[in-house]
Amino acid sequence: MKLLKRIGLLLLIVAIAIQFVPVNRTNPAVDPNQDYLKVSAAPAEVARLLKASCYDCHSNEAKYPWYAYVAPVSFLLQNHIQEGRSKLNFSTWGSNSSGQDLAEAAEEIPEVIAEGEMPLWDYKLMHPEAKLSEAEKRTLIDWFNSGGNSANQLGSDKKYPSGEDDDD
Repeated sequence: MKLLKRIGLLLLIVAIAIQFVPVNRTNPAVDPNQDYLKVSAAPAEVARLLKASCYDCHSNEAKYPWYAYVAPVSFLLQNHIQEGRSKLNFSTWGSNSSGQDLAEAAEEIPEVIAEGEMPLWDYKLMHPEAKLSEAEKRTLIDWFNSGGNSANQLGSDKKYPSGEDDDD
């Protein structure tokens, strides 16, 4: 029994100590002229759905709820955001400053929505407004499949990670 009390005390001390480990919650600056919604001239409904379901992790406009300040959740949340931005960042779409392959990213968006991979299940748990109905999924998928994702429309003159232009 003494061993369990010591383990419990040690866990409590560790839980308190990790609260002092800093997590960078600073959002990089956003140039509205480079944002996907402006560059693509997305309709209001598409913009609303992307903002509610995608922008917290896939843009420089993350909103940090209260639990983002409680470790270890803060570590997991920041990791989700960093990983999300590295794969797809709507805030830098027009400049492609993150070196994303826009054509590949644009093709993948409707796929991950259709397959239910995005938004992540744990994100939807804490953000019920991010849960997409079948009709909302169809709206986004149709938008991206009809050219809302077109690299030709959205910066085909931008360099891709290989340093080659999209049409090579």
